[in-house]
Amino acid sequence: MTELATREQAFGLVAEGVAAGLSAPWRLYLARGCRYLSLNVGDRAEWDAWRTHLNCPELSVRVYDAGGEIRRCSVAELVLDGCRISVELVEEVSTDDLERLLVADPTGTGVDPAGTDPTGTDPTGTEPEER
Repeated sequence: MTELATREQAFGLVAEGVAAGLSAPWRLYLARGCRYLSLNVGDRAEWDAWRTHLNCPELSVRVYDAGGEIRRCSVAELVLDGCRISVELVEEVSTDDLERLLVADPTGTGVDPAGTDPTGTDPTGTEPEER
């Protein structure tokens, strides 16, 4: 598909994804004139599958307060022949999720992504000489 000039083509794009084994989006919004198509999915696995299927190069994440609930909105977008297509996932997150962002190693494995060992030992097994 090279063009999203009609509603049929836009819905065909979604039908192709479902036929390929992806879960159907729980909400679909198609703007008048077929210039914006939004797919809302239910979980992270569906979001990853749709963004991979559509080859979405642009990703954004927004965290906001919604009346006392913290929500994370993940959006993957692409523009296909003048039509902006977005795959959106809204998740409720807790303060525990936010606190994990402040921890250098949220997995607790002791491996720092920067490559330094939090225990202070040399990962090669050779300790510095004592002075």
